[in-house]
Amino acid sequence: MASVRRLLDGYVREGILLDKATVTLYEDIQEFWIAERDEDAQVIGCGALHVMWEDLAEVRTLAVDHSVKGAGVGHQVLDKLLQTAGWLGVRRVFCLTFEVDFFAKHGFVEIGETPVDGDVYSELLRSYDEGVAEFLGLERVKPNTLGNSRMLLHL
Repeated sequence: MASVRRLLDGYVREGILLDKATVTLYEDIQEFWIAERDEDAQVIGCGALHVMWEDLAEVRTLAVDHSVKGAGVGHQVLDKLLQTAGWLGVRRVFCLTFEVDFFAKHGFVEIGETPVDGDVYSELLRSYDEGVAEFLGLERVKPNTLGNSRMLLHL
């Protein structure tokens, strides 16, 4: 987990990713796919798929080591996350991102509002997960998400 923490910390300092407590990373480890360099098993990428509802999941914490940016690692990790969504029966995948062009290459489109109906919205409000609060666009998390784009992919 220390290598994932180091990878994420750079993006947190740049204001690209929201900081997550290390305990949260451990709690969510089953949601992650990790990319390692073949020759030395160094972590060079990661991403998580968080299922939010029966047909909706969010891509979270997608990051690539700066030394391998442009080599396709992020695309491979995202492809694996989308494949996992398909295995789980998820039909819509959401992300909140500054990397609009990257996600658009995978079919994500920008959206304006939270793509759930009122009943699901009410249920999601009951979640303690900060990522769900970001997804819902709650006022208490808006300062953390200013400038991000909401994007959605229909599988």
